Amino acid sequence: MSGRPRAVRAGSRRGNAANPGADGGKGSTATPGADSRRSKPPSRTSHPPASSTPRKPRTPRKPPGTRIQRAVAGVVVGFALVSLVAVAVVVGYGRARAPDQGKLVEIYWPGGLDAGEAAALLAAEGLVRSESGMELYLRATGGADQFVQGPHLLWQGLSARELRDLLLRLPDRPTVKVTIPEGWSRFDIAARLEKLHVAGHRAFLAATADPELLDAVGIERAGSVGAESAEGYLFPATYDLQLDSDPREVTRRLVAESDRRWKALVTRHKDGFAALGASLGWGRREVLIMASIIEKEAVVDEERPLIGSVFVNRLMDPAFKSRRLQSDPTSLYGCVAYPADAPSCAGFTGKPTPEVVRDPKNRYSTYAHPGLPPGPIGNPGEASITAALSPAATKYLYFVATGGGRHTFSESLDAHNEGVRRLREAVGGSSR
Repeated sequence: MSGRPRAVRAGSRRGNAANPGADGGKGSTATPGADSRRSKPPSRTSHPPASSTPRKPRTPRKPPGTRIQRAVAGVVVGFALVSLVAVAVVVGYGRARAPDQGKLVEIYWPGGLDAGEAAALLAAEGLVRSESGMELYLRATGGADQFVQGPHLLWQGLSARELRDLLLRLPDRPTVKVTIPEGWSRFDIAARLEKLHVAGHRAFLAATADPELLDAVGIERAGSVGAESAEGYLFPATYDLQLDSDPREVTRRLVAESDRRWKALVTRHKDGFAALGASLGWGRREVLIMASIIEKEAVVDEERPLIGSVFVNRLMDPAFKSRRLQSDPTSLYGCVAYPADAPSCAGFTGKPTPEVVRDPKNRYSTYAHPGLPPGPIGNPGEASITAALSPAATKYLYFVATGGGRHTFSESLDAHNEGVRRLREAVGGSSR
């Protein structure tokens, strides 16, 4: 037995063991077909190269800040539109005027109204073109809660803006010149103030008779004659007054001017004032009552002290026992100020009649009642106040009109009656 290794035949099991990757029954050497399958490239039609078809570019994602900016821009645009609408309302409707039919509206404005309630009140008075438009305008301009409570004088034909300015009583609202002539009563003044759109007639009369206001401005309400109003203290002059003024402030203004003038006059006529105080117990109020009567009776300045002397003599002369001033204007004032008091004032036309001037129920009748009337019958100017402070030194007790604003003065009743007779034969006249 030889020690050489035995040759291994092809196809033996050993060969298969030595080449585990070969199929059974075949040699260890790979066949050409098997090599070609392993090296064959992939098919071109089944997987085309990526570069053969261009890709669509991706849309870049917006950063988060862009969306916030767009939202803010939308808010800004919306606010701008709202602002434009508000401006259009303020400018457009602010100029709108209600139809002007010449109506004046004296109203007491209540406090606490909102824009809708304020617009409704103004519309009810015929002062606005559109209630809803006025409400929108008021809301766009700050509402109505700042409107000044109290009496107001409004009128048709005002724009929405003008109405608002008046109700707010803005300090720069328009002014008008108001001239008050000497001798005018507070009733005359009230009519003029209303006509010039400064204050309502009723509100001014109420203010000038308000006891609290009279006390506040220092008008005497005690003494021989108690004050019933500010009559006599509303100094006649020319004033610059604002439209729709508070009537209480107008009263204060006129009384303040009276105070200023009074101080100057008393300083110049302190001796005469002292003499009246010593002989008749007069203070400022009694002097103003006398001055108001002189203002109504006199026409020419040089006769004022003479007329003043007649009335003072009637009060001081022991021979003139009736102490009745017998002045027609005092009785006429009674029918203006207190018409319900006297039956003779029914149907009053402004002219003196025997029934009016002698009616004892007329408290201002100086034919029926001795002494001074209860209060001034008008608001005297400086010339008449001066004549009351320093009347002429005469013994006259009577005077009668002779025409042309002049009078004849007499010391005795006989002389006076003769003068009256001659006057009646000529043209007729009134006498004291």
